[in-house]
Amino acid sequence: MQSPRRVALGAILGLAIGGLLTGVGALHQPGYAAGMPGKGVTVRPVQGTDLESRFQMEVVSIGLERLGYEVEEMKLMLGPPAYLAIAQGDLDFYAENWEPQHDAFIQAAGGDEKLTTLGVLISGAGQGYLIDKRTAEEFGITNIEQLKDPEIAKLFDSDGDGKANLAGCPPGWGCELIIEHQMDAYGLRDTVTHDSGDWVPIHADAVARYRAGERILYYTYTPLWLNRLLVPGEDVEWLEVPEVAIPAKLMKEGVSTSLPDGRNVGWYVINIRITANNDFLSKNPAAERFFDLVNIPLADVDAQNYLIYKGEKSFPDVRRHAEEWVAKNEKQFSAWIEEAAKAAQ
Repeated sequence: MQSPRRVALGAILGLAIGGLLTGVGALHQPGYAAGMPGKGVTVRPVQGTDLESRFQMEVVSIGLERLGYEVEEMKLMLGPPAYLAIAQGDLDFYAENWEPQHDAFIQAAGGDEKLTTLGVLISGAGQGYLIDKRTAEEFGITNIEQLKDPEIAKLFDSDGDGKANLAGCPPGWGCELIIEHQMDAYGLRDTVTHDSGDWVPIHADAVARYRAGERILYYTYTPLWLNRLLVPGEDVEWLEVPEVAIPAKLMKEGVSTSLPDGRNVGWYVINIRITANNDFLSKNPAAERFFDLVNIPLADVDAQNYLIYKGEKSFPDVRRHAEEWVAKNEKQFSAWIEEAAKAAQ
């Protein structure tokens, strides 16, 4: 017969061993595998309607896959409905938040109570108005306000109505709101037409007209393939503005509208960030940490966008571009994955 003391000691050891085995078993359950905290979780991304934004989305998706998540095929939506779908929990994240340009879209979808914006996926994205360098130098045009002069505006008339044609921004992107606001603020309504529509044909036409020796006026942003074909400072010149004129709901303190050389182009220098559903983030700390860490140099996005222009424009092409970028930056990428995985422990 065992002594009471020995029985008690055995019970304690049994509980301890049982607890240890339970803990080890938990580590082998979905979501606890070493380095694979997303195992068993499906992520639903949404991408902008422009093909150029898919590259950054694919890079982020590869990171999530490395963490064990299953990433669904991307839904295609404009900004306002994309943020609303994420806020409602129908989708999980969007790696194309142009901050602060998209702030109004986020607030309309529910703001901080529903959505969180993380990291800086791409930094220093510029935007503004440009004209061909030859015309800028011949007529001394440096400021968009000069287009109030009908004679200056006629230089950029491509449809014969006597007004300048500004190759602009598609509806639903956010940049069209700023252009329309500035058309009034700078007194350009009577002399300039904002051609807002499908981005690719409008700007492909601008390139064709430039190569034919014609004058061009357009809005653009970086990163984008267009800046490889019409190089600022070589082929085209940025136009300054008489004053900063941003719609009140898009105004943000402390954000620059100036180029490195000091010229004020009137548009915020943008950071592109990742916005995700709050409930998704609370349940997926590894994904949240990865969203906070991942970063792609602007020049790399520009280079990839140029491959799209050159014809590598299928979804598999863009996925391959993303995989090649990850392979080229494997050391840094793996460090992000490792740190993100630790966040789930």
